[in-house]
Formats: sequence, C-alpha cells, structure tokens
Amino acid sequence: MMLEFLNPPFMQRALIAAVLVGITAPAIGIYLVQRRQALMGDGIGHIAMTGVGLGFLLSTNPVWMATAVAVAGAVVMELIRWYGHTRGDLALAMLFYGGMAGGVMLINLSDTGSNANLTSYLFGSLATVSESDVIAICVLAAFVVLVTVGLRRQLFAVSQDEEFARVSGLPVRVLNLLIAVTAAVTVTVAMRVVGLLLVSALMVVPVAAAQQITKSFKVTFVLAVVIGTAVTLTGTVTSYYQDVPPGATIVLLAIAVFVALTVLAAPLARRRARASEAKGAECTLEVPGVRRDRDDVRV
Repeated sequence: MMLEFLNPPFMQRALIAAVLVGITAPAIGIYLVQRRQALMGDGIGHIAMTGVGLGFLLSTNPVWMATAVAVAGAVVMELIRWYGHTRGDLALAMLFYGGMAGGVMLINLSDTGSNANLTSYLFGSLATVSESDVIAICVLAAFVVLVTVGLRRQLFAVSQDEEFARVSGLPVRVLNLLIAVTAAVTVTVAMRVVGLLLVSALMVVPVAAAQQITKSFKVTFVLAVVIGTAVTLTGTVTSYYQDVPPGATIVLLAIAVFVALTVLAAPLARRRARASEAKGAECTLEVPGVRRDRDDVRV
C-alpha cells in the first residue's frame, strides 16, 4: 500500500512537524543569508541544548524550555554583535560551547534523561515527536510565519543595508532582535525533526539552492520554502521506509537539490545573457536618427 506511512500516529505527527519545519526554516533563513549570518542557526542550536537539558531536569516540555533558552541566547548574541567589538568572537564561542556542554550535563543529571534522548534532539527522531511537541511546534511556527511574511519589507531592508534602513526611519535594533528571536524559535521548531546540529543547514541550503535560478527576493523566498517543504517531507518518508536518520536524510536531499539547481543555472544564465545581448542590439538598431544596418552589429 503506497500510503501506508500515513497510518502510524507517530508518522502523522512527524509529517505535520516536517511541513512546518520546511516552511519556517527557509523563511527565516533567507534573512540570515542576506545578513551573512548563515551559521547563526548552528550557534543557537548549541545554546538550545541547555534548554532541552533543563526541560528534562525540571520535568517540563523540552521544546518550550529550549525556546526560552534559545531566545535568551539569541538576544545575548545580538548584544555581543553590537558591543562585542574585538572580543565578540571569543564571547560567542564560549556561549555556544557552554550551551552544548550545559545541555549534556543537565540531561545526565536528570532522572528522565538519557543518551538516547540526547541523540534524538541532536539529530532528530520521528518516533519521539509527541502530541505536545506538535502543539508547541504549531504555535511557534505560526509566530515565525507571521514575522517573516508580515514584516518582510522591513526585515529585507535591515538585512540588505542597516544604514539605509536607519536613515529611512526603521527601528533597526528592534528588527535585528526580532530576526534573532525568530531564528531561535525556528531552531526549536525544527529540532524534533532535523536535530539541533543540522537545523542550520535547512535554514541556509534551500535558500542557496533557490538563489541559483532566481533573481528577485520574493521568488527566492517562495522557491526556498517550496524546496524546504519538499525535502523535509521526502526525507521524513524516506526515513520511515529505509530506517535512516531523518535529519541527515533531509539535509542530504537539500544539498542534492542545491547541486542540481547549480548545474541547471549555468545554461540558464547563458540563455539570459544571450537574450539580454539580443535585446540590447535590437534597441540600438531602433534608436531614432541612427542609421545602421543589421550586418554591422557584432553578436
């Protein structure tokens, strides 16, 4: 039966989570790529590990606790970016590694945590997505979509040129904080499916793939979300049938799409260039007052 993967309840929950991850990760990732902060999601993932550990230690939902810690860490990262200057890289490194080490320690100190729990959050696990996780992911994903779509013009302006955005009267620091917080929320949305160590790839690779064949921000945004959703769904189903890690499968599929579109982009670029040259030559021939034969135009 072709659709037998829809029967198990855990797969139904995993597919819902996969769709939301495929939408939200590229949606915020496009702004991170524009800001040249492609690895920001990776750093937030390290910090979120402490939240997961706290969740197990305090017997609360790890997704909500990871969200709180990741948001706090993202705000600290943004403050370091503003005021860190020459010591900023060192401070960020200690924050990232301290977050990961703290998470590992807290999970081992808890009564309910184990290495299996740790692995599922680091690399994703289909069977461990619970109903409470799905509810949390839906709420957080709604926030991410609301911010990335509703404020797309303001966020794009800040991501492209902070000085221009400031002169235009936009609250640059508030918008920068909002991008950081939204990235942190996205990490916790994606960690149950992709894993904390691989979530950054899903933020960046679909965007990079879309950029190979698109020119405008709007088209890139839409195509990146389509690619993200396609690879998360395909990776989740493949993981069910082949018993392979979902996070790794999803990321490898995203990279395969990037390679395919990169190969496709070369002939498309040449075709566009020839079309542009032909259009330019035609415009030159039609300039009023200029007498020129078509044979005189060099192709």
